[in-house]
Amino acid sequence: MLSQIASRRLYPRIHPHVEIKIVDPATNEVVPRGQSGELCTRGYSVMLGYWNNLEATSQAIDAARWMHTGDLATMDDEGYLNIVGRIKDMIIRGGENIYPKEIETVVYQLPEIAEAAVVGRAHQIYGEEPVLFVSLNSGAAITTERIQDHLRESLSKFKHPAEITILDDLPKNPVGKIDKPTLRRSIAEVRR
Repeated sequence: MLSQIASRRLYPRIHPHVEIKIVDPATNEVVPRGQSGELCTRGYSVMLGYWNNLEATSQAIDAARWMHTGDLATMDDEGYLNIVGRIKDMIIRGGENIYPKEIETVVYQLPEIAEAAVVGRAHQIYGEEPVLFVSLNSGAAITTERIQDHLRESLSKFKHPAEITILDDLPKNPVGKIDKPTLRRSIAEVRR
């Protein structure tokens, strides 16, 4: 019981005077609790819009003043939220939604892994498939087979990366985050 209470502190709850809803990104319909969808919020904390950019404002904030965050989230019966990924990062493989964050979280369980990033690449039959890039902690060694074995223990088969690449360092954007667009471009260049 205590571990359940402690784990709840990791997930946020809704603030007073703020509304949220979780919607299916394709239909904009509210999804049942426990199901993932796009997190939308409305209230005093939502900006009025982007400065001098009506187009960007209309893409982020709908006519009812709901801000579409682009975050994929779930809400449990007690109102706790869990962010499971980003819409733009979601990979759709044969109709199944794959959240890179879920795969990355499992990979980070391996002590050898310093950084991990999953991106989607085009596939003729399934539409997309996940590809994993990792860098290792200093002095660590691990094989791609060992990483795949670890993933098989924790994830459904459709979520297994089609390919794993070990790099010295993963590319970063100017704010220091892993640069997934660069990784996607590197896949596209290799497949030509």
